[in-house]
Amino acid sequence: MNTEHKIAVVTGGASGLGRATLDELLKVGVKVAIFDLNQKAGDEIVALIGDDKVMFIKTDVCDETSVTDAFDQVIAKFGRVDICINCAGVAPAKKVLDREGQAQPLAGFANVININLIGTFNVARIAAQMMAKNEASGEANERGIIINTASVAAYEGQMGQSAYAASKSGIVGLTLPMARDLARSGIRVNTIAPGIMGTPMLLAMPDNVQESLIEKIQFPKRMGLPSEFGRLAVHMIENSYLNGETIRLDAAIRMPPK
Repeated sequence: MNTEHKIAVVTGGASGLGRATLDELLKVGVKVAIFDLNQKAGDEIVALIGDDKVMFIKTDVCDETSVTDAFDQVIAKFGRVDICINCAGVAPAKKVLDREGQAQPLAGFANVININLIGTFNVARIAAQMMAKNEASGEANERGIIINTASVAAYEGQMGQSAYAASKSGIVGLTLPMARDLARSGIRVNTIAPGIMGTPMLLAMPDNVQESLIEKIQFPKRMGLPSEFGRLAVHMIENSYLNGETIRLDAAIRMPPK
């Protein structure tokens, strides 16, 4: 897909991997709508970049009405949606049983699944509905692309990551059947499974914690750059033959139990 003059929705676009992805999209001529709950950060991004290139919509990805209304606002301003990149998510840690042998509260597990997996699907399904209305373009006759965010935890969930790993495994499992469902509409679906990424939240951790995480990485011996995530997303957009695939972005890390 040619990126020039395309319109993207990025969930979680006000910070972390979503923010870095927004920057990479702008470099290749894409206008971006940010779906996020952080009103202050979103407004600051719009003020910095300009409302001709980016818009912010306070959106709860788990809420049907919130997501539908947000897409309606994108259509009203930019006229179409070509790209959807789902970066919104949470990563709490809690073991199935605590030190006293008490079971993890079900509500906490359900909340992670609801935000990470159901929220991703909620946004993706409405994005697909909007993309299906686009006129097919390019040699591949494409109408759009959806890129979801999983994690290496989808494959090697660590202790305390039952909910997180389950939610990210669900996103990996969603990729191929969704790509098959949307093939006749000219819409591709891919997933990125990042490893240890140098987001502001992780870089704020104590040095000894960061060093411990880096020790598990094979090569290059460093955290991934959020911009590397964004550039991979751009490549997925531009490479029309890449479909139904999950790509690990992890410098060959394989996570140990803890």
